[in-house]
Amino acid sequence: MKCALVVPAWVPEDIFSQKTAGSQINYWQPLGTLYVAAALEKAGHEVTFLNGAFLRHNEILQKLQTLRPEFIGLYSTTFGWNKAKKTAEDIKNVCNDNIFIAVGGPYPIALQEKCLEDCRWIDAVVTGEGEYTAVEMVEKLSRNETLAGVQGVVFRHEGTVLKNEPRPLIIDLDSLPFPARELLGDENQYIPPPATYKRKPVAVIMTARGCNRRCLYCFQIDKSRKSGVRFRSVDNVLQEIELCLAQGYKEIKFIDDTLAADYDRAMAIATEIRARKLDFTWFASACVNQVDKPLLQAFKDAGCWAILMGAESGVQKNLNTIKKGITLGQVRKAVRAAKEVGITVYTPFIFGIPGETFADGLKTIEFACELDPDIANFHALTPFPGTVLYDNIEKYGSMSDELSDFSYQGAAFIPYSMTREEITQLRQLALRRFYSRPRFLAKRLFAMRSVNDLKASLIGLKSLFWLLVRRDLFQKGN
Repeated sequence: MKCALVVPAWVPEDIFSQKTAGSQINYWQPLGTLYVAAALEKAGHEVTFLNGAFLRHNEILQKLQTLRPEFIGLYSTTFGWNKAKKTAEDIKNVCNDNIFIAVGGPYPIALQEKCLEDCRWIDAVVTGEGEYTAVEMVEKLSRNETLAGVQGVVFRHEGTVLKNEPRPLIIDLDSLPFPARELLGDENQYIPPPATYKRKPVAVIMTARGCNRRCLYCFQIDKSRKSGVRFRSVDNVLQEIELCLAQGYKEIKFIDDTLAADYDRAMAIATEIRARKLDFTWFASACVNQVDKPLLQAFKDAGCWAILMGAESGVQKNLNTIKKGITLGQVRKAVRAAKEVGITVYTPFIFGIPGETFADGLKTIEFACELDPDIANFHALTPFPGTVLYDNIEKYGSMSDELSDFSYQGAAFIPYSMTREEITQLRQLALRRFYSRPRFLAKRLFAMRSVNDLKASLIGLKSLFWLLVRRDLFQKGN
């Protein structure tokens, strides 16, 4: 069957402030969609991928009219749901009303049948991991059969919405084909934000799925955490790395929630990269209580140049509230160890934690400056559908009805202890204080080694300028 997988059209200003988008924008390789594409191709189906990050809405429709696919898979986040609905409507009206449209992604997985109630142009929702589900759906449709019995699907049948059993999580991740990166087109388009990569093109790899932690704001398909973290074998991960290098990629971003969830496995991956003398730079995330100096040194020796470690707050009670499972002391120790081995450190922080006060937020800013990471991000806590925060919103505060607030620009959640204005004020104040410090500016100046470093610094200075002169930067429309 002829299939098209589509990310609806979007622009950076949908997600970021217009004035700072240049220093925040990232174009990730859509790994989940590429896994589904690979599974469909392995099953013998013809697959096209259309990415709305680089195509306008009308361009997507024109290409679909030419391609004439029989099955379309739409991807949707929370803030992208309205665009997904519009895309589905126009596909049915402009291209062909008989095209079967399924939708997947974090928002549909969380809302499930509610998505069908909200959008009559969508025929089915994938409610979990999509690789095997998509293949079974397409094979059923190719035989003109209903989707009855396909696990992990909510679908329409003769005017009624039917919900099948959920699909069990995929335990043997090594059984999956590698993501179909050949469908991406120009791989140089897919780059992280400025200053977060050294070389391009940049590939994205996930070495494990799931999480055994219970952070209040984290979305996981496995809400009960019964399956914990599902790991790919070290050899399987190295095979994909070698394939990416053969395809011309020069840097890899590992997007596991934490690459160090299994300490020995993380050490084995780093050791094997070095043993095979693989020439690439890489970036990973890790939880502060799962790393130490020997592991970070092994990462560094294997080509890791940067690591993201979630600090989240400078107040211990706030870390306890969001069930982060870490201490301020562990944050300090991990950041110090990474600096000592020469790895660039990125630390995100959150404002708007339940019970947090404005004074707490000021302490977080002080803590960020004390840690002095190379890059710090400051976000508003967001209650994405499917998270504990979203499911228990009345216990913690109030939530916006506008899906556009569920982005880097908005403040979708307001705890009882703060106001929206205080959250946006803290975000802007934090960015201004952190990035205008003479120590930080001097460090960035002396760290410049390439044209890319210079470009990233100039973009960052432009964002800093707007942070200093506009006090309403994180208000809508700015």
